[in-house]
Amino acid sequence: MTVDRSGLKTFYDVAYAHDGFGAQRRYPNEELCRFMGRNFFGVEPANRGDVRMLEVGCGSGANLWMMAREGFDVHGVDLSPEAITLARQMLALYGTTATLAEADMTDCPYPAEHFDAIVDIFSSNCLDEQAYEQFVAETARLLRPGGRFFTYTPSKASDAFINHKPAKLIDASTIDGIARADAPFSGNSYAFRFTTPDEFAGAMERHGFQVAYSETVGRTYRGGAEYFEFVVGSAVKSGRMKPVVMES
Repeated sequence: MTVDRSGLKTFYDVAYAHDGFGAQRRYPNEELCRFMGRNFFGVEPANRGDVRMLEVGCGSGANLWMMAREGFDVHGVDLSPEAITLARQMLALYGTTATLAEADMTDCPYPAEHFDAIVDIFSSNCLDEQAYEQFVAETARLLRPGGRFFTYTPSKASDAFINHKPAKLIDASTIDGIARADAPFSGNSYAFRFTTPDEFAGAMERHGFQVAYSETVGRTYRGGAEYFEFVVGSAVKSGRMKPVVMES
């Protein structure tokens, strides 16, 4: 079932159309680079084209070009057509290619067991608790046995969640936007979900994954007055493991 996220799509269409590449970073997420190094950089270059990867909520392509440049078969989906246009431009800047599609991460246009890895960099946080369960189920459908999921998503230890007012709770994990003016990511006026390492592990286990690792990374803002944290997690779909370098 596809969830109506027209408001989110409009938010990012406007942001990408107005700010272009300035709407997001231009270089890959550091924790994603660690995940790739731990798991896939051990694959021989001649064989990397056989390893298929998907980024959900790929935005303007800051992560895609790195994965493509490393020689993997890379795919990206995003709700926003403006994002897809920018991602094509970003890939071209680095002389790389990827297969891109305008699609909802809870209902991707790919057959079952199509991917070796799926990555979610600050994207599935736009899903409330119910929609997130749909996304994890879709991730389980799309991954081959032994395939790997990676996420970098906001933590409930963040002050933006603890002191979320004037934003309102949609459910126990999701607020209706970052409304406090001095909070990081203020103005992101869409459903914004936070989690914990234990909640991440629980969601993975409910959908047939084994958690490989679950950590947190954080930073302060406003001279240390504000703290924002992310849950960084990786999980493996139950089944025969792929012959890749394991986490250390």
